[in-house]
This record gives sequence, C-alpha cells and structure tokens, in this order.
Amino acid sequence: MTHSDIWAAIDKLASEHNMTCSGLARCSGLDSTTFNKSKRWTKEGKPRWPSTQSLAKILASTGSNIEEFAKFLPRNNSDMEH
Repeated sequence: MTHSDIWAAIDKLASEHNMTCSGLARCSGLDSTTFNKSKRWTKEGKPRWPSTQSLAKILASTGSNIEEFAKFLPRNNSDMEH
C-alpha cells in the first residue's frame, strides 16, 4: 500500500458517492481543502498522508467501512495466490 494508493482510494470513494474530494471533506466535517491534490505533498516534496481520523470521518459520513474502502486499493497479485 503506497501513498498514491491511499489517495487514489479516497478519490474513488468520493466518486463512488457522487462527490468531489472537496465535497467528501465537507460532508465529513473537514475543511473543504483537506483532500486537495496540492495538499498531498509538502512543499519539500515529501508525501503527506491522510490521518486515520480523516479516514474514519469519511468512512462514517459515507456509511462505508474499512473493507469497502480497501476494495479501492490495488490488489497484489501474490496475495491472490495464497
């Protein structure tokens, strides 16, 4: 699971619920800019990960659970072999 995977899953969760990332943030009680693409990296170029609190809020506001969120993450082919 990578930084890009998590952000892509957030994008897909928003889309699945017919929202933009900004709309998802607002619906979850977060600042509308929380999930902006410009905030996914620091000015120094380091990845900025969403907090577990933010993830919990978007799951609650969409009525989703962690398993539903995980379906938006890429599957590792080696996991499927076991």
